[in-house]
Amino acid sequence: MNTPADDVPGTRAAALPRVAVADVAVRMFAAQGYQATSATAIAEAAGISRSTFFRHFRSKEDVIFADHDELLEVITEFLGREHADPYRAVCEAATMVFRRFRDRLAVVQLRDRLVRQTPELRDRELVTTSRYERTFADYLRRRLPAEPPLTAIQFAGAVTATHNYELRRLLRAAEPVDERELTAELDKVRALFGVGPAVGAPGQAPDVVVAVFPASTSPERIAASVRERLAGSGRPAGRQGR
Repeated sequence: MNTPADDVPGTRAAALPRVAVADVAVRMFAAQGYQATSATAIAEAAGISRSTFFRHFRSKEDVIFADHDELLEVITEFLGREHADPYRAVCEAATMVFRRFRDRLAVVQLRDRLVRQTPELRDRELVTTSRYERTFADYLRRRLPAEPPLTAIQFAGAVTATHNYELRRLLRAAEPVDERELTAELDKVRALFGVGPAVGAPGQAPDVVVAVFPASTSPERIAASVRERLAGSGRPAGRQGR
């Protein structure tokens, strides 16, 4: 039996990285149509054998979202490090995803158009992007076991939805979207959950509350009084330190 040349070490230049093969596939799909482009044609254009292609990808549907697999590995490694503020770490991970897509904007825009035109890819994209939300929620639940599990799920959902909204703007809006806009919106999410800086109108300093209690006052009573005072003013009390 003959062995394909690129399956024999030293007979061909090193194969393209998975994401590079994915980029070849996306450009071919955009030019020729998704249904009209075969896995064999993608492999040939990428300079690999068909068998090598299927060692890396289960199907031509898989190849389109290969960069998501690598990104999930990157953010999982990032979240595996020690972070003083787990909520902020999740926002930073979401920003890393945004930055990677911004750096590959042309091909990501091609894929966005392709997915919107291809029903079978839309469902796959939903499944793929939901993995980020699950990764964020699982991380928060591990790092903050004393917090209600629903809080981790809600925060992860809010961060993911905010990221996806800003990413769609980046891909589809006529005006460029700056990373700082995403950061500002994620700061609002943290503030909404009481785990980040207060966010006011541009140029407006956040309100400051000063409370004075006798030294003998218990911490529980101080916390309760602050909550009552903020509730009476119509402002959220936020989270109390543990």
